[in-house]
Amino acid sequence: MRGRPALAAVTVIGALVLAGCGGSDSGSDSSASSDSSGSSASGAELSVGAAYIPRPVSASMAAGFLTVTNKGDSGDELTSVTSDAGDVTVHETVGGTMKEVDRLPIPAHGRLVLESGGNHLMFENLKRQPEEGQTVSVELRFAHSDPVTVELPVKAATYRPDADHSGH
Repeated sequence: MRGRPALAAVTVIGALVLAGCGGSDSGSDSSASSDSSGSSASGAELSVGAAYIPRPVSASMAAGFLTVTNKGDSGDELTSVTSDAGDVTVHETVGGTMKEVDRLPIPAHGRLVLESGGNHLMFENLKRQPEEGQTVSVELRFAHSDPVTVELPVKAATYRPDADHSGH
């Protein structure tokens, strides 16, 4: 195998682990649009904000970040994510080690934060490499609530939400 694809993969993974956490002000919904609130009879009231994808440094892999806020009285779980951009999996990061998981909890009156250096979406087998200024559409699926479609704007590869207070 050539060293370049492996180096690119290591670079993406290293960036995820070392890039640092996103700012704590991730409640803004201005960077994401959704076709559905994600509400259902389950008692969860979901909304999505602070969504973005850094411009991928690899032609085949990328990471996505967002915050799911639950204002409802019942918890829910993010169970899967789909995108026409490529394959998407949900990754949990614990102690600097990431692993694919089949669900992440969204507590009642709480948030699920997917951020650089933490839990995140992993895009693989990209059909095209997203460029800064474009958007990538994803559909979030939950254990109890209706699916939510979110547009993730593609930001600079070095973008960090806490360094840009405009909310975009």
